[in-house]
Amino acid sequence: MFEALTDRLSSVFRSITSRGVLSETDIDTAMREIRIALLEADVSLPVVKDFIAQVKQQALGEKVVRSIQPGQMVVKIVHDELVKLLGNENSELNLNTPAPAVILMVGLQGSGKTTTAAKLANKLKKHKKILMASLDTYRPAAQEQLSQLGNQIGVDVLEIVEGQNPLEITDRALLKAKTGSYDILILDTAGRLQIDEVLMDEVKQIRKKANPIEVLLVADALIGQEACHVAKTFHEKIGITGIVLTRIDGTSRAGAALSMKMVSGVPIKFLGTGEKIDEIEAFHADRIAGRILGQGDVVSLVEKTIETIDQEEASKMTAQMMKGKFDLNDLLSQMRSIQKLGSMGSILSMIPGLSKFKSQIEQAGADNIIKRQEAIILSMTPQERSYPDIIKASRKKRIANGAGVEVSEVNKLLKSYEQMATMMKQMGKFGGMKGLSQMMKRGSMSSMFGPYNNKRF
Repeated sequence: MFEALTDRLSSVFRSITSRGVLSETDIDTAMREIRIALLEADVSLPVVKDFIAQVKQQALGEKVVRSIQPGQMVVKIVHDELVKLLGNENSELNLNTPAPAVILMVGLQGSGKTTTAAKLANKLKKHKKILMASLDTYRPAAQEQLSQLGNQIGVDVLEIVEGQNPLEITDRALLKAKTGSYDILILDTAGRLQIDEVLMDEVKQIRKKANPIEVLLVADALIGQEACHVAKTFHEKIGITGIVLTRIDGTSRAGAALSMKMVSGVPIKFLGTGEKIDEIEAFHADRIAGRILGQGDVVSLVEKTIETIDQEEASKMTAQMMKGKFDLNDLLSQMRSIQKLGSMGSILSMIPGLSKFKSQIEQAGADNIIKRQEAIILSMTPQERSYPDIIKASRKKRIANGAGVEVSEVNKLLKSYEQMATMMKQMGKFGGMKGLSQMMKRGSMSSMFGPYNNKRF
C-alpha cells in the first residue's frame, strides 16, 4: 500500500547511511527527497511541511552530528516522527460500556461501509455475540446485502421490515440487541455520493438515538487527499471516534493514511487490505511506520498467521515433520496456508530485509506458481500424493494433462518436493530448528520457486 513511498525513502536512506559523516547539505538533500516522496504519495502539503520541519530540526542536532552512525540516527528520527504523524495513541476499539456496545458505521456511498461492517463483525465474533442492522433504506438491496454477508460469516442480522425509516429500524435493532443479550450492535448507515445536509441530519438523529460508543468513518483510500476532507467534515458535523481506511491494497500512494490523523484529529483504527471478509487489520502506527521504511512488520504477520491458520492442523503437521514424514498432501496444505495469508509480495513486505524483493517475487509470478503447483497435486491420485516415488513417466504425463501443464512442470514440482522432504528429514533427525540450521550451513536449501525462475533474489 505504500510501495512507491517505501521505494523512494529506501533510496534516500541508502544514500545517507552509506556516509560516515553527514553535512548540513547532505541532510538538506535528503529532506528535499523525502518531501518529494511524501507529496507524490498524496500526503497533504501542510502535513509534509510540518513533518519535514520536525525531522530536519532533530537531524541537525548534536546527537546526530556526533553519532557514530548519523545516517541510522536520521532513519530513527524519521521513523519516530512517522509514528507521531500516524497517531501513536491507543487506537483500539472502545467497547468499555454496558452491553450492547453500539458501533455506528458512517461514510460516503461506495466507500465500503456494508462490507466493512461485516468484516468487523467477523473479526469480533470469536469473543462477542454480534448483531448487525442495515439502516440504508435508499440503496437498492443494501439491507439484503448485509443479510447475505451475515449468513456468510455466521453473524445475526436484524430482520428486514418493509416501509420502516432508519430511525424506526434503529429502535428495533436496539430492542433486539438488549433482549437478545448481544454484546455488540453494529449499525450500517446509508451514504451519499457527496456530503450534504440531508445525510448529516439523518446520521445526527441516528447517533442521538443509538448513543454509540464508537462512530467509525469508512473512507476510501483511492480518493487520496479528499479522504482527509471527508474525515474532517464528518468529525466536525457528526463527531466520529475513529476511521477505517478501505481499499488500501488498491493504491501504492496511500498518503491519506499519513494525513488523516493530523487533519481530522481522529485516529485510524482499521485498514481494509482486500476484498475478502477476513482482509481487515487493526491499525498500529509503529508497525505501519516500519512497513513504510521497509523494516517489515513481523508482529502483524504472526498475528495474521495465528488468526488464519488452523493451529491444531499446524501442530499435527509439525509433529509429523519432526518424525521425518512429509508427503505431497503436506506440501498441498502448506501451499493453501500460504495463500490464506495473502500474496507472496504482501508476506515479504512484512519480513525485515525481504521487502526489497517484493517486486522481484511478483514479477517472477510466485503466486501463479503456487496455484499451478496446487493444480498439479490435485491431478494426482491419493496414492500418488502419499507415495510420490511411484510417479513415473506415464503417471507424469497423465498428471500434466489433468493440470493443463507440461510434463516439465510436474518434474520441477517433484524436484522441489524432494528437496523439501530431505530438509524435513534432516530437521527431524537433528531435532527441529537445529536441523534447519545444519541444512542452511551446508547450503542445501533451495527456493521452492527456484526451478521456475533463473533470477537470483
